Amino acid sequence: MSARPNILFFFTDDQRFDTIHALGNAQIHTPHLDQLAAAGTVFTRAHIPGGTSGAVCMPSRAMLHTGRTLFHIEREGQEIPAAHTTLGECLKQAGYATFGTGKWHNGKASYARSHTAGDEIFFGGMGDHWNVPACHYNPEGRYEQYPFIRDPYLSNKIEFQDGEHIQSGQHSTDLFTNTAIEFLNKREAGSPFYMYVSLMAPHDPRTMPDKYLRMYDPARIDLPQNFMTGHPIDTGALKIRDERLAAFPRQPQEIRRHIAEYYAMITHLDAAFGRLVAALRTTGELNNTIIAFAGDNGLAVGQHGLMGKQNLYDHSVRVPLILAGPGIPPGRKQDALVYLLDIFPTLCDLTNVKTPTSVEGKSLLPCLNDPNTGIRDILYLAYGDTIRGITDGRHKLIEYACGVSQLFDLSQDPLELHNLADKDQSHAMLTEMRPKLVRLAEQWNDMDHPTGKEFWRQRSDLRK
Repeated sequence: MSARPNILFFFTDDQRFDTIHALGNAQIHTPHLDQLAAAGTVFTRAHIPGGTSGAVCMPSRAMLHTGRTLFHIEREGQEIPAAHTTLGECLKQAGYATFGTGKWHNGKASYARSHTAGDEIFFGGMGDHWNVPACHYNPEGRYEQYPFIRDPYLSNKIEFQDGEHIQSGQHSTDLFTNTAIEFLNKREAGSPFYMYVSLMAPHDPRTMPDKYLRMYDPARIDLPQNFMTGHPIDTGALKIRDERLAAFPRQPQEIRRHIAEYYAMITHLDAAFGRLVAALRTTGELNNTIIAFAGDNGLAVGQHGLMGKQNLYDHSVRVPLILAGPGIPPGRKQDALVYLLDIFPTLCDLTNVKTPTSVEGKSLLPCLNDPNTGIRDILYLAYGDTIRGITDGRHKLIEYACGVSQLFDLSQDPLELHNLADKDQSHAMLTEMRPKLVRLAEQWNDMDHPTGKEFWRQRSDLRK
């Protein structure tokens, strides 16, 4: 057993913050994630800052891997430049064996820098879960001969290059999990490992083994209390790919079906996660392994009349985040305002590895040491060139390029149904929050970014 703890990072795709049974969702079955929550610390208000692309997961993953903020990553995360040290790269330099499997949405060169080994690597944003064009690990980082899926958010074309690829016949969740288990069973003892298992689930197309789908009857699924037949404000993304997954106007029965399939995919990945934890136990590594579980962004699935994540409501910018293992308090819920990009420096602190100077995130170690400690008073949120917002955990302000404002009291209205922006009694709160929005935009260099320049050109009134 190594002196430093191992790390298992189990990362899901499009999993919303409220999709774990033990954390308040009575309709979903997640026994293994429930056990993880009991064994570790749950960050109940983990967020992403948003995204500069319709493929929100691409910048989200770039921020995760680099610990950098939204407007300080390269090309919406399509690549990670060498100047931005990745988490895998950092741990590799510290003597970790770094293994990766599953989705990698941030370029092939950065994958090669980050991992000493891997297999079943998917370079792209989404695809058929039952026929993943996955790559074998190439120690020289040469993946030109392998298939590459052009991101459907950036192009309507899906292209495959000629060359060898794997037609697995397994669901992507099982393919990646089995690959990780094989690594555990075959690895040589000695150096600690960092194992990055990055799923394509529960991202659509929502398919899963039938046994999990049969667990959810759409007729018995509760319709979200903030269900709407359409979204009343122009978000700038009302007709993109995600929003076309369900008919307009939204129909209750169709939304229930989507939710049932979404939950089934999450129950399936929960079972896979349980198998991976069992493998850690069998190999004798569980007690010396830090487990980080998180999702890359949320998803509306009918809430506010939306289907996707191209907005700033909690269902889209809040994500699950659980840490467990050596140095992490068990059975704790921590309500500090945090970002996914804070995971990088946190894992460095927990493993006694120096955090690279390129990292901008804040370590969560103070929160782990003291449940009453926070690291931020306010969060900055952004989507594309059309939406900006802030939240202090109690209130959220959302401003749209089209000129509409929303103000929510999250303590009284967690589903963000009652817009207070036009109420006379909210004038003082708007007067207080709008300058904070502008200051944070300046601090984040939003106004220098192409998307920010366009938003702030259209909403110059907010800077007065």
